[in-house]
Amino acid sequence: MDCKQARPLIDADVDRELPPADAERLAQHLAQCADCRHESEAIRALGHAVRQTPYFRAPEDLRASILAALPGEAANSPDTSGISDAPPRQWQRPSYWARWREWIDRLGSRTRSAARGTPGPLAPAGMPAFGLGALASMTAAACAVAVVATLAVTSLGPARNDAFVDELVASHVRAELSGRDIDVVSTDQHTVKPWFNGRLDYAPPVEDLAAAGFTLTGGRLDYVGHRRIGVLIYRYRKHVLDVYVFPGDDRAAAAPPDRLARDGYALARWHDRGMTWWGVTDAAPEVLAKFEAALKAQQQDRD
Repeated sequence: MDCKQARPLIDADVDRELPPADAERLAQHLAQCADCRHESEAIRALGHAVRQTPYFRAPEDLRASILAALPGEAANSPDTSGISDAPPRQWQRPSYWARWREWIDRLGSRTRSAARGTPGPLAPAGMPAFGLGALASMTAAACAVAVVATLAVTSLGPARNDAFVDELVASHVRAELSGRDIDVVSTDQHTVKPWFNGRLDYAPPVEDLAAAGFTLTGGRLDYVGHRRIGVLIYRYRKHVLDVYVFPGDDRAAAAPPDRLARDGYALARWHDRGMTWWGVTDAAPEVLAKFEAALKAQQQDRD
């Protein structure tokens, strides 16, 4: 193990998150490399200092100013600052139904006032408001809820539109630029696959495709499409190939084509065994097609 491989593992080693085999390899490297050992000691010292830092209670005037800035009930909540051992009272957000009803009541009040020729400000929250105006408002609100529900049902799955593609490319580039593109470094699929246990709510399939020219180098966690996603990292010659894997089949969603290019990077999407796969690389698009074919062939052979 050299310094380039060791540096991304130091944080995980300090947090005791490395598999035993990788922890042992890193320990051997730290015993021989003074620079990496110094960085490991600095991270441990920083963590110790943070844990030893005393806790300071926020001043009461700061608490009062925050409560005053909150809407509704929070600003009028009773002061509990005199009770030093009691936890701060948390502001409870009104339910969506309560806010819908308040909105409908106010619209109904304004509609009735306009019908009488005496338009005025919106009625206070909670004032009963019925009649044609309220009925029209309730109908509009029901339509809005139906539209939102329909959009939610028809957009299941993270890969919905070009914004998701932009997130994938940004994730790939960010990982390359940061030099911390791998959370678990290993060419062994039986090390990479268990590493995701407890870190994701699903188990990404991990395949050894070295025979096809794709060398597994490890994996990492990322946050794309409003969820945690497992990323498998392969190398093809001098190119890095990030493979994003998550459960679900988004073919029915309004998504981009299965193969496209963005900012000089090739992307491909396919579906297999209940999973959606996205590949991102700076290699030629044909490389992703070759990877997909090799992956599916190996999975079929194992079946």
